[in-house]
Amino acid sequence: MPELPEVEALRAFLDEHLVGKEIARVLPVAISVLKTYDPPVTALDGARVTGVARHGKFLDLATEGAAGELHLVTHLARAGWLHWKDVLPSGPPKPGRGPLALRIALTGGDGFDLTEAGTTKRLAVYVVHDPGEVPGVARLGPDPLAADFDLAAFTALLAGERRQIKGALRDQGLIAGIGNAYSDEILHAAKMSPFKPVQNLTAEETAALYEAMRATLGEAVERSHGLAAGRLKAEKKSGLRVHGRAGEPCPVCGDTVRSVSFSDSSLQYCPTCQTGGRPLADRRLSKLLK
Repeated sequence: MPELPEVEALRAFLDEHLVGKEIARVLPVAISVLKTYDPPVTALDGARVTGVARHGKFLDLATEGAAGELHLVTHLARAGWLHWKDVLPSGPPKPGRGPLALRIALTGGDGFDLTEAGTTKRLAVYVVHDPGEVPGVARLGPDPLAADFDLAAFTALLAGERRQIKGALRDQGLIAGIGNAYSDEILHAAKMSPFKPVQNLTAEETAALYEAMRATLGEAVERSHGLAAGRLKAEKKSGLRVHGRAGEPCPVCGDTVRSVSFSDSSLQYCPTCQTGGRPLADRRLSKLLK
């Protein structure tokens, strides 16, 4: 799933390639991708892109046209992606069983496709007057890389939390933009178990978690800066230390990276770095091995 660093890199890429250009047509291929119908997607035809913003994992294209200011807001979900094309194929795309979900055609002949792999279709596109009209955007917590999101703000945010750290970091209503992969990376950098309760964090541990979060996300954004959209997935994978690397040696201590499976996802961690050498049980067994 694209998370904050990848979406931020896409934002920067689109800001460079899209702002100032005119939309010829927005062509939905999979009808399920459109989550709003008023204003209609045709209201974007002829509009000029005035800016590109990011809200957590949401991309926001601001436009100005005959219908006034409109925003095309996209959430790529787990299996969605954006493919920029300097020259789009001629003729309208044909609906079918392929991954293409929506095409943005510009008047200059370039544009981009939104695709979604797999059979579970969660990619979402909204056309709204204000991005705050999108429910997922409206409920977002603060951006973890925002200049004013300091340690004091992070500490206050965690006050009263009773969940495990992994779940808290992934809650978009608490902190915007962190998903499964980067929560694993942050906790590895902070040397913390993903199942440690937030209320058990000491002041020193909270500070270490904050620093790990800012450093991990900031470094990932820096690695992705300036890359073309098509290279971002490979860059994300190459920069991960534990997530998706079960069975490989931890790059810090050399212990074997372990995995914990859930019904529809998994997490990865290093026992030596994070759990005092103790392996965590598969959560389907709901116990920590003693």
